Amino acid sequence: METFEPTPQECGAEDSKSSDPASVEDRSRLAEGAPGAASDILGPPAASRHRLQNERSAITHHFAFGGHEGYLTVGFYPNGQPGEIFIRMAKAGSTIAGLMECFGTVVSVSLQHGVPLKVLCDKLSHTRFEPSGWTGNAQIGYAKSIMDYLFRFMELRFLSGKQLSLFGQGNGEIGAAGEPTPGPFDDSQLLYDIGDAPPCVACGGLMKPSGTCYTCLNCGQTSGCS
Repeated sequence: METFEPTPQECGAEDSKSSDPASVEDRSRLAEGAPGAASDILGPPAASRHRLQNERSAITHHFAFGGHEGYLTVGFYPNGQPGEIFIRMAKAGSTIAGLMECFGTVVSVSLQHGVPLKVLCDKLSHTRFEPSGWTGNAQIGYAKSIMDYLFRFMELRFLSGKQLSLFGQGNGEIGAAGEPTPGPFDDSQLLYDIGDAPPCVACGGLMKPSGTCYTCLNCGQTSGCS
């Protein structure tokens, strides 16, 4: 009777498949439905997107610096947590306008998938590229980029716990405590005072003379004079 014997190549292939401990272990973990098996092997767990309701409250903030002007609109969940942003630049059709619209979509999807606003602010605040310049906002001062301004503003507005005026920095309005809010910020004297002040060693922002020392307008760091 004629018999057939497997070739050495076939034997080697079968042995390698059957003796691979990693593949056997992975298949068994997936078959058994072990906790964390899919995430460990295939990647992070699937995220769940929580969309905003069809009618939602929102605020719109105007900004202008470095020769560019735009509007930031933030939409909220019913609990007041930001869930989306829209960034509209005044120069419609420009490259920067298109980039900011796409970036706003990315941030909105991130927020709706549960990425904390604090994480986004920490990652994107103090990023430096053009356009940059003085913002006219006394609480922000010099913006190193559009990203820097937007996320420092949102951190100040939504994460700092400070109650800001409903209608901006004040135009003779009465605040919640019954006191008039300050008028528009004039940075002409500030620019004059800064002169050739050195950059801050902590955050890179420009510093302001304070006696014989310098103080950073962004983070409050001093030049170390006694």
